[in-house]
Amino acid sequence: MIPPNAEPIQDELTDLDARISALGADIWIGAEPTFTDRYSESAEWLQLALGGEKEARAAELLRDFSTSLPGCALLRTIGRQYPGEPSARWSLGVLARRDGAALWQGPPDPLLVSEPCALHDIEHFSLCLLEHCAARGWAAETRLGATDWRVVTRCDEHPIGIDESSAALCFRPSLHSAPIPAEGLRDELAESGHFLLLLANLPDAEGGWPVVELPAVTDPANYAALLEVVAEAAKAAGINGLVLRGHPPPLDAGMHWTSLTPDPAVIEANLAPATDLESFYRVNAALFSAAENLGLYPYRLYYNGGEADSGGGGQLTLGGPTAQSSPFFVAPHLLTRLVRYLNRHPALSYWFAPDSIGSGSQAPRADEGPQERRVELDVALEQLERLDAPEPGLLWASLAPFLADSAGNSHRSEINIEKLWNPYLGARGMAGLVEFRALRMAPDAESLAAEAALLRALIARLMHFPYDKPLVDWGKQLHNRFALPWYLEQDLRAVLADLEAHGLGLGASITARLVDDARRELGHLEWEGLQVRVMGALEFWPLIGDVTTQQPSDSRLVDASTTRIELRVIAPEAEGLDGLKLQVNGYAVPLRAEYDGAAPVCLAGVRYRSFVPVHGLHPALPAQDGVALVLTHPRSGNALRLSLYDWHPRGEAYDGLPDSRAEARRRRAERLVSETVDAQTLPEVREAPAPAYSEYCFDLRRV
Repeated sequence: MIPPNAEPIQDELTDLDARISALGADIWIGAEPTFTDRYSESAEWLQLALGGEKEARAAELLRDFSTSLPGCALLRTIGRQYPGEPSARWSLGVLARRDGAALWQGPPDPLLVSEPCALHDIEHFSLCLLEHCAARGWAAETRLGATDWRVVTRCDEHPIGIDESSAALCFRPSLHSAPIPAEGLRDELAESGHFLLLLANLPDAEGGWPVVELPAVTDPANYAALLEVVAEAAKAAGINGLVLRGHPPPLDAGMHWTSLTPDPAVIEANLAPATDLESFYRVNAALFSAAENLGLYPYRLYYNGGEADSGGGGQLTLGGPTAQSSPFFVAPHLLTRLVRYLNRHPALSYWFAPDSIGSGSQAPRADEGPQERRVELDVALEQLERLDAPEPGLLWASLAPFLADSAGNSHRSEINIEKLWNPYLGARGMAGLVEFRALRMAPDAESLAAEAALLRALIARLMHFPYDKPLVDWGKQLHNRFALPWYLEQDLRAVLADLEAHGLGLGASITARLVDDARRELGHLEWEGLQVRVMGALEFWPLIGDVTTQQPSDSRLVDASTTRIELRVIAPEAEGLDGLKLQVNGYAVPLRAEYDGAAPVCLAGVRYRSFVPVHGLHPALPAQDGVALVLTHPRSGNALRLSLYDWHPRGEAYDGLPDSRAEARRRRAERLVSETVDAQTLPEVREAPAPAYSEYCFDLRRV
């Protein structure tokens, strides 16, 4: 648990930034925080992407977040359209200059206006726009559409040159009133240097505000110039509030673009990449604060005290100011070193991961596929490492087949290189970006910044210091040993020690947040001078059915009915654990003796079925709620019985959802009932069938 007096992390982030900068590493980092209404049971906050008040809640969040970016423009652009959906999803964004200069000085978006909309003459607005285009030396013409006025202009000295074959393009429907074509969005007029702006009033049901639909502009300077002209014309027309929508803006290293989009059960914030950790934390702190004030949270709390993330993931993306200056191209062997490093440190795959992990998850490891795939990955790494500087295209082509899920989807991978140098996605796929997907949504801005610090430091370490250790074939240990939090924490601390050894230590406050395991703790007590902890462990839920048939879906059907826990007993000295024995539901279970550098530890993992799913494996296997752990010690005539329940021990209903994470912890602890019993009264211990035992875990499903 993070100490209540933990120091703020800003100073440690700034210090780490300075050390990374001293290495000459230019590493940008972006995030996609997701937020949900944890008290709502409406479909859009449980499983659907669209519906209800989600768009209105996102608009409020954008409004409040935009106050942290003076001079920004609020844009309501076209989002993505998914298979089976009739139109594109909404996308609400804020665009600003990174240098702090004002980008938009026109009428504010209606989200920022307190007075009601005044009636506006759109024809007059279009004439003002013509005048201000002419004042810049731009040719411009108006067209009267069915329900709007249209202005065609250029951002140069050339005249309007629209021939008869292109004239119809001036009367295309609004982007927001038609589905995206199968071949994708195109703006053919913009491709010829002609920019079409649609001017109208929104329907009364949407406030009746004036709206300008912006074209697809590829040059950020031209886009900024268009915004200036629109702002000047709107002010000249006496407009008090204006909606900007249409195509998304073009971006370069000088622009800050953050958008809010709908995803199943959450609102996703696609944050502009940060140049350093200090600015990353500042932006996220503003966003998290705005979200919480609106009743939107990065986590969920269940009736029984269980904690989960928002449901949308917490991916982090690393790259550079431009594709060509990406750290993965500046240091061409960085990616191969990264693959090796994550293979040898499963904590980086699992410690921060969401509940669904493993080969059937959204972010499988490269070595969670068939054995022959791991061998071929070894060959691919060796081939790349023989080259002094492998080209970006070769890097992507060599590793993309291995950094993918079992159906070959390279988006669903722990290390996602879909946008590294992927020619099949055009410019969007050749951005020099690597996304880390095995991350649950962090519970607060500080924890998210701590994870960003870990990854940014790791990239700097691998850029500037060799790492050529061979891949480890973990075999059964990967989903057995590293399912237990104790082993993951030791591995994570080894990573932190490695960073420290290379001059990239993270500091005490950042480290405290990284190793925090409070959400996993089910109970903690003292018995006979021993510290006893019961922790929620990791479970690798299998897919139900054929993975390829589930590929187009937003989600995948898994069997989540198996639960794993870890029993951890810590003694002040090694002799304190001598003779300690464990029974689980009357069966003898061996304890593993370990040492964490400070104290001796005994461990055991236990698996059981916590419920029977509607669709799942083993339909004849019943639920096994009420797991009993009994500890005995030769120096005591008493035994400690721990009874773990998945719900209230007395079967009582809870009085609503927990109102805080502290209340959730209390409810979890309440489900672990401890009692001291006379060891002589215990029934005779039984031996379970051999398949129930593995090196690190006892499986109650197999007794």
